[in-house]
This record gives sequence, C-alpha cells and structure tokens, in this order.
Amino acid sequence: MPSFLDKAWSPYVAGVAIGLLQIPAFLMVETALGASSSYVTVGAFLASWGAPSLLKIDYVARHVVANAKNWWQVALVVGIAIGAFISMKMSGAKRHAISPIWTRALGSPSPALRYAVAFTAGFIMLFGARIADGCTSGHGLSGLAQLSVGSTVAVVAMFAGGIVVASLMLRRI
Repeated sequence: MPSFLDKAWSPYVAGVAIGLLQIPAFLMVETALGASSSYVTVGAFLASWGAPSLLKIDYVARHVVANAKNWWQVALVVGIAIGAFISMKMSGAKRHAISPIWTRALGSPSPALRYAVAFTAGFIMLFGARIADGCTSGHGLSGLAQLSVGSTVAVVAMFAGGIVVASLMLRRI
C-alpha cells in the first residue's frame, strides 16, 4: 500500500490522481489543468503596475483580469512547488546539487553559470509553451483528456524533441 512517506510514488497512482483533478477543474472553474498560463498571468499583473500601456495588448489584458480561470493556474503552480517541497521533506529524499550528465559533459560549473543556464532554459521552455498555446501539462493532461488533435500532435512533438535532445546529450558524453 503506497504511503505519503514513500520516496517515490507509483506513476500509475499519481497519474490517476492528477487525471481525476481534471473533474473539479472543469466543473468548478471551467478550465483545464496547465501551468504556462500562470506565468503570463503573474507577469501581466506585475507589468500592469509598471507599464499600464501593456494592458492595451489583448493577450496581456486577457491574462491580467482577476478571474478564477487566470488565478486557478497560479494556485496550481504554487501548490505543485509547495507539495514537491513537502514531499521531499517528508520522504527524506535528496537531490544531486549538479546533474551527473552535466558534470561529465561540462565539468563542475559555477553557481552563477548554473542559475543562468536554468533561467535561460526555463525561459525558452516557457516561450515555446506559449507559442504552442500550452505546456506539457496542459497538452499532455488536459488536451489528451479532451481528445484534442492539436494536443496529440504537440505531445508527440514534445516526446520526439526530448528523445532527440537526450540522445544528442548522451552521445556527447
């Protein structure tokens, strides 16, 4: 029987739990699970303070509106981060400070370089998610649950891209 204190949960149990979360999301907030829009919501909210003229852009204006659809995803992303931290502490799991793949490929980087690479990679992923009109969780969980053809194509492309990049990185080592 799985426990909250397990270092790793069964992907089947976790997948079913996340899948079932779709039901209250659609019933209560009339939106699907996803994460990338939360960054747009927070960014638009903060930018509206410093540059109110940005609200003339329809894309920004739609995300700065204080409605349940916009702030639901922000709460989801914050909850994921808090839940991951609590899970790590409760299970006693440890993570490597530096990826073994990174160390073998590039040596031991400085903390400044690691943060710069992490920020740049995160920005590129978020930019790509917004171009694709959704992130891996939005397309992979919500889009596939709705049998969306566009989401199916996006998920296939994400997996193909991940396989190619992993193959290239592992070949380099």
